Amino acid sequence: MSRIFVTGSADGLGKMAAQLLIDQGHQVVLHARNKMRAQEALAAVPGAETVAVGDVTSIAQTRDVAEQVNQLGSFDAVIHNVGVGYREPRRIQTEDGLPHVFAINTLAPYLLTALIHRPKRLIYLSSGLHRSGDISLEDLSWERRPWQGAAAYSDTKLHDISLAFAVARRWPEVLSNALEPGWVPTKMGGPGAPDDLDAAHRTQVWLAVSNDAAARVSGRYFYHLRPRSPHPAVFDVERQEKLLDACYRFSGVRLPA
Repeated sequence: MSRIFVTGSADGLGKMAAQLLIDQGHQVVLHARNKMRAQEALAAVPGAETVAVGDVTSIAQTRDVAEQVNQLGSFDAVIHNVGVGYREPRRIQTEDGLPHVFAINTLAPYLLTALIHRPKRLIYLSSGLHRSGDISLEDLSWERRPWQGAAAYSDTKLHDISLAFAVARRWPEVLSNALEPGWVPTKMGGPGAPDDLDAAHRTQVWLAVSNDAAARVSGRYFYHLRPRSPHPAVFDVERQEKLLDACYRFSGVRLPA
């Protein structure tokens, strides 16, 4: 039996993954952005151990989520599932002055990775749209570029793989991988999404708990339980370090070496 923390697990793929893990006999801690959502999450995922509460658009609240998780003890895996989509029509600014999509999709996984006691496995959700992301890593806060919601989302999904691979390189004792769940008909994906919803959450569960040799790897990218080639830029160590440095400057939190 493993113990897993799943971010963004009040609905969507995070909720599906949490329920599957519980059905398999594992202990699961959920995450929701506020107390009302936390109550809904516990009701929707029977058998969950508890729920960490905090809005990860906020650096302060994200730090508090990490503290809540650390107070619960050790975890075998953390699934960084929390995310928002590509439909934001303008640059929505968080309390820290950052774009909403960047704060949730990029900075929150970075902060939680840096602040939560190291688990045995880390899993980061990306998207096939990462291949359209800006590999220059310039103007991450979209202060100079004209806002494009789809491009901002693609950038963050590129960041998620770079983060996973940077962690795999820096922390060889941790299995750190990324995946794309496919374009599926969740609230984020929309009702017309063509991919298989039933398969979308299974890869993150597999990477979190499976003893299959194929799952006990690090620094890999997956789609529906199979390796897939990501954008070549995510393997570039200099770019990985540039992203880590930028996240440190935004948050004041450094990823431990």
